[in-house]
Amino acid sequence: MKKLTLACITLPLLLLSTLSCDRGKAADTVNGITTTETEKADSIEKKAVQTIDTVDFNKRMIALSNNDTTGRWPVKAPYPLPGALLPYNRIIAYYGNLYSTRMGILGEIPRKEMLAKLQGEVAKWQAADSTVKAIPALHYIAVTAQGAPGKNNMHRLRMPFKQIDTVISWAKPINALVFLDIQVGHSTVKAEVAELEKYLSMPNVHLGIDPEFSMKNGERPGSKIGHFTAADINDAITILADIVRKNKLTPKVLVIHRFTQGMVKNYKEIKTVPEVQIVMDMDGFGSKVLKKDSYVSYIYREPVQFAGFKLFYKNDNKKDWKMYSPEELVKFTPKPIYIQYQ
Repeated sequence: MKKLTLACITLPLLLLSTLSCDRGKAADTVNGITTTETEKADSIEKKAVQTIDTVDFNKRMIALSNNDTTGRWPVKAPYPLPGALLPYNRIIAYYGNLYSTRMGILGEIPRKEMLAKLQGEVAKWQAADSTVKAIPALHYIAVTAQGAPGKNNMHRLRMPFKQIDTVISWAKPINALVFLDIQVGHSTVKAEVAELEKYLSMPNVHLGIDPEFSMKNGERPGSKIGHFTAADINDAITILADIVRKNKLTPKVLVIHRFTQGMVKNYKEIKTVPEVQIVMDMDGFGSKVLKKDSYVSYIYREPVQFAGFKLFYKNDNKKDWKMYSPEELVKFTPKPIYIQYQ
């Protein structure tokens, strides 16, 4: 199974080919967050303490694992900071780039039509699983891998910030999250994520990284499937955690695309921290049998923290194939908590 990896982006005056957390007394629990009242001791006022309701969190994680009995799921990890999106919400995302109609639904059809269609998908997911709130997201490819080396010889193109601003403005009317996705080419996760810090410092902006186009040995992106090591992924986690602490934010979500064994190396060494929630997203198109097999092989059997699943409007509906429905996917072990449509 292989993703659609080639697309063309036309920029003004330039034609480019792109690859595509002990509850105290008098504590209240609201939306998974436990707040302990301010106490006074020896006339010194203590600051209010906020932690998550761990009992509720654990119940939700067990439900998300579909009561897996192997011990793989739910994954043992530090409790998140208060305000965490997962597992309290299921994120339904539209993926793409505004310069291309071939890289995904985000950019393929007009804005109003796209947002209405996304809200329709959110409603379907809410109906399929009423125990988890479904929320919308726009997942925008902010750095695209390139077949040509470019002036910096990095085989990657950073999209103009004005386009990121546009996507963020589009998200506001429907209260959607925004994900910025990077295809590093010959660059590094650390270098590309650092360039997006001003956006990642916004409460509703999160990150996606794509191993497919990470070429470690100088190959042209698209000529073979690339990979990330745990160290690459940990670089992103470190930067995001620092941003969360520095700006006193709720946890960031990090989405990592995957559809082969080799795309993620040393998965057991990927660190988990309270500031970042990691989603391993089962990417790739194909038949239902093939996609489920890939999900079992690369997501279920190699657990990191949370699971995602990608759906292709066109490429999952070719020949005798048919795209998975929300009702079918919520029966998977574990249940995917992040859903991406391309």
